[in-house]
Amino acid sequence: MTETKDNIETEKNTLFKYYSKDNIIKYGDIVIAYVTPQSMSSFKVEKGGIYNNRCGSYKHDDIVGKKWGTKIATHTGRGFIYILHPTPELWTNVLPHRTQILYLPDISFISMNLNLKPGDNVIETGTGSGSFSHSIARSILPTGHLYTFEFHEERSKRVRQEFLEHGLEDIITIQCRDASKGFGLKDCIDAVFLDLPAPWDAIPHTIECFKQNKIGKICCFSPCIEQVQRSCASLHKNKFINIRMFEVLTKPYEVRSFSYKPIPEIKLNNNDDIMEVVEPTQTTAIELEPSKVFNLTVSRSATSVRGHTSYLTFADYPKFNDLM
Repeated sequence: MTETKDNIETEKNTLFKYYSKDNIIKYGDIVIAYVTPQSMSSFKVEKGGIYNNRCGSYKHDDIVGKKWGTKIATHTGRGFIYILHPTPELWTNVLPHRTQILYLPDISFISMNLNLKPGDNVIETGTGSGSFSHSIARSILPTGHLYTFEFHEERSKRVRQEFLEHGLEDIITIQCRDASKGFGLKDCIDAVFLDLPAPWDAIPHTIECFKQNKIGKICCFSPCIEQVQRSCASLHKNKFINIRMFEVLTKPYEVRSFSYKPIPEIKLNNNDDIMEVVEPTQTTAIELEPSKVFNLTVSRSATSVRGHTSYLTFADYPKFNDLM
């Protein structure tokens, strides 16, 4: 039986959890329209829908049934997009910004230092636009759980709807509450991420959340060094150990190719210490002909590094019965 576009439907969107098994785009899928690394967006594939950008229009019906990564041309043929499978990394670049978000350099560094892995239970405070939430969910699949807290009611409603549309409602629980007054969880958490104006108010409440007989991990995301100082004081007061702070900066390298001709050789006369120039010959160097020019590729790092996001303060809490 040949499958038609009309019956290519998605029962439940799980693209943010797993890669598509059949590698086919269906109605109801959320896709990433990629033009360049600086130009991409997302949309949901619907019957009769049309996606527009500056290059032209793209009919959703023409996309359904294609493989992920397919290059789709406009109806005029003057432009094109690539239809990419959604991932947390791509979603970070296209999500609707309701707050400042975490980007990949910070996300990867935090995930590594919190030792996020499948099966972990994690607390996140300051859900915001849900950028880091998607990455955490992917790291702790399939048996872990993310408890995320957002103080702003309207933001919590909108990001809850996104989690539902992305099929993450069974992995992520979002609550609209002030996390500085407690989390309502006990003895079930492996790691905590605090993105709050005053993380030192929430730090004492994290202790009861950590699992018994295990080292709990915490990260505080703070833009200002004064916040780091107060957070470190609170961590020390509450008997956290291994307290350290990092700042993640990306350092761009500029790559250039250029051509050059060999310079004349310089030899030193040992008798009178006089330097004399010796023109290149076939035995000393290549002849200075256009066809003999060298091509060289070099790289140079930026002299100044910009792009401060926040300071990352990490600590561990050894929650063992014999130490309490």
